[in-house]
Amino acid sequence: MVKVAPSILAADFSKLAEEVIEVEKLGADWLHLDIMDGHFVPNISFGAGVVKSLREHSQLFFDVHLMIENPDQYIPDFVNAGADLIVVHAEACCHLDRTIDLVKDFGLKVGVALNPHTPPEVLKFVIHKLDLVLVMTVNPGFGGQKFNPVMLRKIKKLNEWRENYGLGFLIEIDGGGGVENARELEAAGVDVIVAGTAVFGALDRAAAIAAIKGE
Repeated sequence: MVKVAPSILAADFSKLAEEVIEVEKLGADWLHLDIMDGHFVPNISFGAGVVKSLREHSQLFFDVHLMIENPDQYIPDFVNAGADLIVVHAEACCHLDRTIDLVKDFGLKVGVALNPHTPPEVLKFVIHKLDLVLVMTVNPGFGGQKFNPVMLRKIKKLNEWRENYGLGFLIEIDGGGGVENARELEAAGVDVIVAGTAVFGALDRAAAIAAIKGE
């Protein structure tokens, strides 16, 4: 059964704490927090202060996705804000191995995200260190986009590596995941589905979460 990580990018920001509390009660496994700087991606979201304020209202596993340039500079802020997992982009890290070690030195779980054009081979020499690989199944920066089915090949390749080499990293997808493709994603090897509008935009959020999980 896959885990569901609602992305607060699709929540009502005028009552963000209440939105997070609700999806936690309805069965969400993780909370996905997209940090965007307007440079690495063409959008701006929020910073460590929002993460810290939400941490006071939730016991969910905080999946903090840094879609920012120079992530090393800000990692300590998100550690102190209450992140459980920090995901950086391979494309944003000049020295990816060093950045991975920085997160691990703080005692947190670490993941690396790959944009649609980035092949999984860029992770060849660091994948043994990772707790998670995030496959971007849309171009990053905006919610509500349509899932790119070509990314299934990347997901299957990562799952093949995991099985062949006995690795334990999770595979997460972000972008266009929902009830309609959850089982196909699960069959391909996905462990965690980031769901923005599929959860926060659903008329029955509890039913949407349960359906994505496969309950």
